[in-house]
Amino acid sequence: MKNIPVVKVGVVAVSRDCFPQSLSKSRQAAVLEQCRAQNVNAVGIDCIVENEIDAAAALKELQDKQCNALCIFLGNFGPETPETLIAQNFGGPVMCAAAAEESGSTLIDGRGDAYCGMLNFSYNMGLRNIKAYIPEYPVGTADEVAGMIGDFVPVARILLGIKSLKIFAFGPRPMDFLACNAPIKPLYNLGVEIQENSELDLFASYNAHAGDSRIAGLTAEMAAELGAANKMPGILERLAQYELTLTDWMDKNMGMSSYAAFANKCWPAFQTEFKFVPCYVNSRFSSNLIPIACETDIFGALSEYIIACATEVPPTLLDINNSVPADLYKEGIAGKFDYSAKDVFMAFHCGNTPICHMTEPQMKHQLIMKRCLEPDSEPDITRGTLEGDIKPGEITFFRLQTSADCQLKSYVAEGEILPVRTGSFGAIGIFAIPEMGRFYRHVLVEKQYPHHGGVAFGKAGKAIYSALKLLGIEDIAYNQPKSLPYPAENPF
Repeated sequence: MKNIPVVKVGVVAVSRDCFPQSLSKSRQAAVLEQCRAQNVNAVGIDCIVENEIDAAAALKELQDKQCNALCIFLGNFGPETPETLIAQNFGGPVMCAAAAEESGSTLIDGRGDAYCGMLNFSYNMGLRNIKAYIPEYPVGTADEVAGMIGDFVPVARILLGIKSLKIFAFGPRPMDFLACNAPIKPLYNLGVEIQENSELDLFASYNAHAGDSRIAGLTAEMAAELGAANKMPGILERLAQYELTLTDWMDKNMGMSSYAAFANKCWPAFQTEFKFVPCYVNSRFSSNLIPIACETDIFGALSEYIIACATEVPPTLLDINNSVPADLYKEGIAGKFDYSAKDVFMAFHCGNTPICHMTEPQMKHQLIMKRCLEPDSEPDITRGTLEGDIKPGEITFFRLQTSADCQLKSYVAEGEILPVRTGSFGAIGIFAIPEMGRFYRHVLVEKQYPHHGGVAFGKAGKAIYSALKLLGIEDIAYNQPKSLPYPAENPF
């Protein structure tokens, strides 16, 4: 099962009947050629749309060619009503782009006026209350329009994924973790399905998998994946039984949904009853783009899934956890990286980050849980975490959340993980986000976000921000530069 949509964009060229149809057709062909060159999965719709009859024919062709995303391409000025009817009736993500004029020598018979047509398209979309993805500068040459379509693909993937997503939750949330709780009504508004279950449901299903004939093979697979990192080999059989439990639950309960994510209880009673820590299994699911959020964090699971759709790279969920000590900052960061002490912080979780993102990972026990559950003995039920420093590289921190009054809000901030050893435990890294100190105070604290944040490994802000706008999220915060104060920031 591929747990994110495969986007196929149908490119519909439109033409106002007082302009040469051939202009739109030739410009469409040039865009499609560039899409192939840029590895953008786009197909041309043969019908050039001039009127409503053409619009109906184009919609049928889009269906026949199994297109799940649409680019309305203004090869010339374009017919206002037919092109907006296509957008209104398509049923999937829609974008619009317009052709730039090619040459000063063709401005008599070869001028398309699509720059003007884009204005009318936007106005008519507003009249019909239709939302479409419009690039920051939506007019371009063939290679530029192909690039715009390429930028649209991850946005479309997010929108399509959300509409067919089911989040399986096993709870309730741990005591005193109200930050992982939020009203779920707005998720139904987005089209997300939620199946909330008891911990007992999960425990009963786990016990029913005892002796499953598949456990031995999956245990061997885990051992091979871990290799020398397998410092707790005796725990793998229990973890394999748990992984099969979740896999079977997902397979039997997808219902009308196409994609899945989990938000699972993972402590403290989990260890005493299941007899392990589930972090490594969580990491393996996320490696297959099926996020499992810790501590029954439903919105964390959704945030991770959006990241997976945006990047096609396994995400993780981390605590925005602790400051970087002054001595560590001085020794490892100051003078080597252009970040102040307030720009850096440590992000951590017990051991849920996919192995592909870890440096020198090790299967270990969860130190904090051991302090409480096995203080005077060798670790047993607290084993199962995948620990180590997280690999350096570009990241995007992101979360979509519901406020107490049921309003969706979000933040997106790009930065990087620094190649500096943490000297700590868990899955952890030293993160740097420009102006993080101000962002922490005036977004994360002031807007009452929880400590969990989804992490994309790469720059995903552009696609996520565009998708959030199309989803109707009005409050989208980001790490503002020094020159742009936050609304409540003290100017003195």
